[in-house]
Amino acid sequence: MSNKLMIAAAGSGKTTLIVNKALAQCSGNVLITTYTQANAEEIIKKIVLFNRAFPPYITVQPWFSFLLQHGVKPYQGSLFNGKIRGLLLVNEQSGYTITDKGKVYFSESGQFSRHYFTGSQKIFSDKLSKFVVRTNEKSNGAVINRLKRIYTHIFVDEVQDLAGYDLEVLKLLFSTDAEILLVGDPRQVTYLTHHEKLHSGYKNGAIKKFISDKKLDCLIDETTLQKSHRNNQIICNFSSRLFPNLPASMPCQDTACRAEPPGHSGIFLVRATDVIAYSKIYVPTVLRYNNANEQEFNFGMSKGLGFDRVLIYPTAAIVKFLKDGRLTKTVKGKEQPAFNLAKFYVALTRARFSVAIVCDFKNEAYLPEITKWNVISSEQMTLFS
Repeated sequence: MSNKLMIAAAGSGKTTLIVNKALAQCSGNVLITTYTQANAEEIIKKIVLFNRAFPPYITVQPWFSFLLQHGVKPYQGSLFNGKIRGLLLVNEQSGYTITDKGKVYFSESGQFSRHYFTGSQKIFSDKLSKFVVRTNEKSNGAVINRLKRIYTHIFVDEVQDLAGYDLEVLKLLFSTDAEILLVGDPRQVTYLTHHEKLHSGYKNGAIKKFISDKKLDCLIDETTLQKSHRNNQIICNFSSRLFPNLPASMPCQDTACRAEPPGHSGIFLVRATDVIAYSKIYVPTVLRYNNANEQEFNFGMSKGLGFDRVLIYPTAAIVKFLKDGRLTKTVKGKEQPAFNLAKFYVALTRARFSVAIVCDFKNEAYLPEITKWNVISSEQMTLFS
């Protein structure tokens, strides 16, 4: 069988490709796993849309659910005799106590339980894949042998989000007889599953380098999924500014994809006082860096989704970029990203037709793709300086 890594641009149809490949399997069982719950739900919806029913031979699971069900529970007794009472999601390195010298982390060898678990026996999310690898070692490969018996095809969407011991799990998957398909966009590393030092050189979407360096049996395809079926030319141009070292994304030329609505396409600035009026006219989906309400999405949680129009609440650093176009800043003599490029890229590329960014602009200049939206006169004046 042919294992493959496919490098994708935003809106290039990677989820559609995965769904079609899964539905096309005539025998065996297919696992589709992806990092976010939102993307897993989107995959399920698309399967039902294409097939009118959900086939019994396809399983769709978020990455952590997959690791818990197939990596932890079947053979956890080979590593840990206690009862695991669920998962605790963390966004920093877990398993520590605070002393007068700061954080002191519990070691795996000396304080096993406190290294992996909370006091209520929930496993830390950043230790989950490490626990799976250790369980497979202690059980003499039973974890992976069980997967071999269950799945003939394993498809991993949003593979760029995997890091540390997740990559060790991928290596184990390649040792099975299953056909492995990995799909991801290195520009969309909005989440890291954990912050383990292992494989730290591959944590920013460098999955291609990992596959090459480890000489895994996997073809690398960088051409099939490079044109966006979602974003128009202006959105492609503007979002490509964020990653100048990667090929610029381009809109596909399929007439069905390029059916633009009249009168309002592109990148717009909207004053905070005009948001209600703008939203009544164009009904955009609201995206926030964080603290989204039930009708909105945080930048990261919107990954994998597509909308006709979005309205973005930017950070101060993003607003600065809209003016000067600078992607880096100097901190203590070192260059680092001026803001979270990946999250802003994801937010921009959710839109098919228009992106509105909430910004109380005056007469200052902004990047040339940007248009100022004025509710009073309904005039938009494109700036070229």
